[in-house]
Amino acid sequence: MTDSFRALRSVPFRWYFGGQIASASGTFVQQTAIGWLVLQLTGSASALGLVLAVGGVPSLLFGPWGGTVADRFDLRRLILVTQATYGVLALILWLAAMAGHAGVPLIIAVSVAGGVIGIVDSPARQAFVSSLVPAPDLSSAVSLNGVVMNSARVVGPALAGVLIVAAGTTACFAVNAFSYLAVIAALLVIRPLTTGRRAVSHTGVADAIRYARTRQQVWLPLVMMAFVGLLAFNFAVVLPVLAKQTFHGDGGTYGLLSTMLSVGAVLGSLAVGLIKHPRRTYLVFTAFAFAAGMALTAVAPDVPVAAVTLLLTGAAAFGFATLASTAIQLHAAPEYRGRVLALWVFVYLGTTPIGSVLSGWLSGQGGPRLALLVGAAACLVAALIATRVHTPPHIDDVQAQESRSPTQS
Repeated sequence: MTDSFRALRSVPFRWYFGGQIASASGTFVQQTAIGWLVLQLTGSASALGLVLAVGGVPSLLFGPWGGTVADRFDLRRLILVTQATYGVLALILWLAAMAGHAGVPLIIAVSVAGGVIGIVDSPARQAFVSSLVPAPDLSSAVSLNGVVMNSARVVGPALAGVLIVAAGTTACFAVNAFSYLAVIAALLVIRPLTTGRRAVSHTGVADAIRYARTRQQVWLPLVMMAFVGLLAFNFAVVLPVLAKQTFHGDGGTYGLLSTMLSVGAVLGSLAVGLIKHPRRTYLVFTAFAFAAGMALTAVAPDVPVAAVTLLLTGAAAFGFATLASTAIQLHAAPEYRGRVLALWVFVYLGTTPIGSVLSGWLSGQGGPRLALLVGAAACLVAALIATRVHTPPHIDDVQAQESRSPTQS
């Protein structure tokens, strides 16, 4: 088994891996359908940005506190509750769509409720991965966890594109509702290798911020993602407008562009799995590549060229995101991991409300090409910041050197 897939030697991780693929694919089927449905109902890129933004408001306001919850409770049981609640929300949206009542207000309500659940669910799921594999396989597990989400970005939009053309958006909501059964079943049989519960102080968020500030390997990925997440990771807003208004396409066009982005995302995440210790130079390279990919997509003259540039963009974008997430998990102590990952989710997803509104406004004022160029500029700024920071050696290297020093003196 290659280094990228070595975490799959763990039985609990294999169960989790399979369940997450099904559930995450359903999530992106629904997300793609919501974007298309809202654009049909409103005809406005700005309105689409606003609707997609509301789901991130809870994380924007309260996201950092989700890690405190994740660090206090048994992660498997906590994730069972959050995933079951997601399933109920998907069921509500599906039933409403069948009755013809899936309008913008209901979509907003479901998005906000999902955002509240995500405050706890996102850091809990990321921290849970470390309890499913031996410590030497953590980097592979984090990478494969990214592959799960990015594979879902391939399967989800592609399936949604077919379903939208063949049966409409209601079928997409049904697929998502049923997909949660897979992850719930997997969680019921999983027995983690280590306990998922850790005792923390009541000043968890403040402790996490102070801890992150003392380690360049932690705060640098957080700062870079603050720029990139705000202005570059807004594909759910930009791609529907690019497909419909710039290229005058349909749901199939949107599905194709989303799929090409996601194929690149899978390739980028798998490549990261080969890197046991992500370093600053890798973050710099992928951030620069992300900027280049978005700029090339912004000037693409037609759908075939945009499909190729989005493939490159996806590889760079999610290679960067997986590298940054892996670096944080590898360098955060176990007792801080949930809270530090909550900060990561905050800068990655919690900035979505502001970023979606900005991208929607930019797309409305100057078209999606302008929004892509602004995103490219944000990636460039993040890369330039990283070139000015000198991170210390990897902690494992330092400890190994210290352990050898008495015998060498």
